[in-house]
Amino acid sequence: MQFALPPRRSPHPLPVSRSSRMSSYRRKQLKSAAVLALAILSLIYLLHYLYPSASTSVVAPVGTSGVVIVTLLDRQRYSESYLKKIVANREDYAKRHGYTNFFASASDYDEAVGDAPMSWAVVPAMRHAMATHPRSAYFFHLATNALIMNPTKSLKSHILEKGRLEDLMMKDMPIVPPDSIIKTFAHQNENDVDLIVTQDIEDLNPGSFILKNGEYARFFLDAWFDPLYRNYNFAKAETHGLDHIVQWHPTVLARTALVPQRILSSYSHGSPGASLDGTYKDGDLVIQFHGCEDTEGRDCAHELEPYYKIWEKKTQSD
Repeated sequence: MQFALPPRRSPHPLPVSRSSRMSSYRRKQLKSAAVLALAILSLIYLLHYLYPSASTSVVAPVGTSGVVIVTLLDRQRYSESYLKKIVANREDYAKRHGYTNFFASASDYDEAVGDAPMSWAVVPAMRHAMATHPRSAYFFHLATNALIMNPTKSLKSHILEKGRLEDLMMKDMPIVPPDSIIKTFAHQNENDVDLIVTQDIEDLNPGSFILKNGEYARFFLDAWFDPLYRNYNFAKAETHGLDHIVQWHPTVLARTALVPQRILSSYSHGSPGASLDGTYKDGDLVIQFHGCEDTEGRDCAHELEPYYKIWEKKTQSD
């Protein structure tokens, strides 16, 4: 009987085919590429987390107001007749340009502000406005002691239009005049800006500023409203708090554009502290009666009246 013998093994291994070698090499290439891609994605995520970019900002969809005007009404400081005029001023401007108004009562934020000066309420009011209008692109805070004087001038053409902000930005300038060692970035681009603010001869002016909606805006407001700053007893409360975080926090400075005072908040002739060429002239967007509510010998309603009559004539002639 014969048995089939198993096939005899060659003492020399069969050579690996060229296609097999290429397949192994290709697998190594793909593995290396995958590791590199993962590393790049991780780096992008880390940079995105640490430095939110303008791409995270909200773009208002069709049918949504692109700008929300935020006004904080303090009934303990201002009379009802005065506030009625401020509301009418904002409503006219919003109606002309398709904007939305957000009127907040300072007393609504008593608990949030705590023992700090009530002027800090501007920060939770901005957060409240953003939560109420999450699809709007820009939030324009305008103090109650300010009046819009050029109703036909939109924020878009005045500041926000592409290329316009680039022309207005004050680069390599001291944050807190006249000689702060911290200056605005010399090579900043308008695409990197989320906060637009101005200054007088002493400080930044939070009475009139524009904040672009997005992750940075929420971070900025949280940083500004930190209990450490509210309880620090700054001489000028939220104003000095803003001076501090813009100067000493590069993440904030990198997203901040400084513009000439008359672009955002011209001071009235009775207001001390206007920057060079910072006093109101006909045609300016806003006049602010800076300090009228807490300076002895001044009266906000009295200072407002002549400018309010000028504004009324402008609205009737348009």
